[in-house]
Amino acid sequence: MARMKSRNVLWHGGQVSAADRAGLLGQRGCVVWLTGLSGSGKSTLARVLESRLMAAGRACYVLDGDNIRQGLNRDLGFSPADRRENIRRVGEVAALLADAGLIAITAFISPYRASRKSARLACGDSPFIEVFLNASLGVCQGRDPKGLYAKAGAGKLRRFTGIAAPYQRPVRPEIVLDTGARSVEDCAEDILDYLKSANILPSPLTPPPLRGEGNRRKRT
Repeated sequence: MARMKSRNVLWHGGQVSAADRAGLLGQRGCVVWLTGLSGSGKSTLARVLESRLMAAGRACYVLDGDNIRQGLNRDLGFSPADRRENIRRVGEVAALLADAGLIAITAFISPYRASRKSARLACGDSPFIEVFLNASLGVCQGRDPKGLYAKAGAGKLRRFTGIAAPYQRPVRPEIVLDTGARSVEDCAEDILDYLKSANILPSPLTPPPLRGEGNRRKRT
């Protein structure tokens, strides 16, 4: 973990607790960290999971690798040092979202185990659910939605994960999904089931009632 450059920085706590936020939102803030090779389905699964959660009235947000590199991390390339800094920043943002009571869904290759461990540590007491999208290299190459594997194979793309740069598979992820053999809906359902079993979401997962719904008088 990188040291702070200033010694005159203190953490300021608040008067609102994680339990207060959970009571308000009807859920516990957490990070769902999707990791896997390019083409394994991270962004697609993240969006389907987000839609399912929103349909059930749950507060969530997706941090997507391509989107983050257009703003917060636009100054970073793909060297090993930049990849580590990319994930360090994302881990800190995801931790803040989780602390606010949201379900933060991240979609990043995040190839290094040490970086994923740092993201987990950044969450503190908030649950961190590492989800390994275990699609084979052949499946990912066959999909190649951005044409990146073709460019890497032609030598036009340096340091491409899985071809010219390593991907360190998770050792003990909370969830492993074979996205090469299973539908994205089934994979999203597995994550929702885990969130319910971990008491992050209520079970059954139903939309909360509208405010005042039970006390509203019928018009005559």
